[in-house]
Amino acid sequence: MEETISLKEIFDVLKKRIVLILSLIVLATVVSGVVSYFVLTPIYESSARFAVSEKTQEPSEYNYSTIQTNVGMIATYNDLLKDPYILDYVIDELDLNVTASELTNKISLSSGAESQVVKVTVTDPSIEQAVNIANKTVESFEKRIPDVFEVNNVKPLAAAEVPKNPSPVKPSPMLNIAIAFVLGAMVGVGLAFLLEYLDNTIKDEQDIDKTLGLPVLGVISEVKDEDVGPARTTRSHSRSSSRSDSLGA
Repeated sequence: MEETISLKEIFDVLKKRIVLILSLIVLATVVSGVVSYFVLTPIYESSARFAVSEKTQEPSEYNYSTIQTNVGMIATYNDLLKDPYILDYVIDELDLNVTASELTNKISLSSGAESQVVKVTVTDPSIEQAVNIANKTVESFEKRIPDVFEVNNVKPLAAAEVPKNPSPVKPSPMLNIAIAFVLGAMVGVGLAFLLEYLDNTIKDEQDIDKTLGLPVLGVISEVKDEDVGPARTTRSHSRSSSRSDSLGA
């Protein structure tokens, strides 16, 4: 049996569970802020660039074919840059307590389409360490590439430097808090509708019609003492007292 829910019923459910929804939103944002600012380790990034050129040729021989050859070599150079043959030199020079495989995870390479310039980007909890690793990687590559391909066509362009006011690339506290806010709202709304769905108690005459499929012939309202008035309340108490006296006699 297909059930439909009106916008008013949706609004009533949200209004009924608004405290739960707001509590989850606040909890999620606070936890996200605390974790982002005080638990997660900030990661810094630094980059160095080098160009692949053909130094052995005369300028007149430096044509489009040569450029395409160098561009084609960049893919091979990118693989070689992350090879232990290059990175072991970096580890020894900087006395790093990591393996070549672990160091590879900190290094990323990029180059434009048909560009002879390669960008070496390093991420590390220390900005100084990231700068040192980026520069040493380019230095190691420049020194060792002639032993592999018998060419000397790598030229460093820009060395990595420590900025005056370094800022971490991750985590991003505001982004994390925004994501936590949205997730908290989604979980809160979903939990509100789930609780409403699992709530089988009958609260009004509409629930009787929906649950039992029976028509409502009459409704007995709840009568409280203040609705009856002080006179009846006093009379009621008097009757109760008299009945108690009679029973006591």
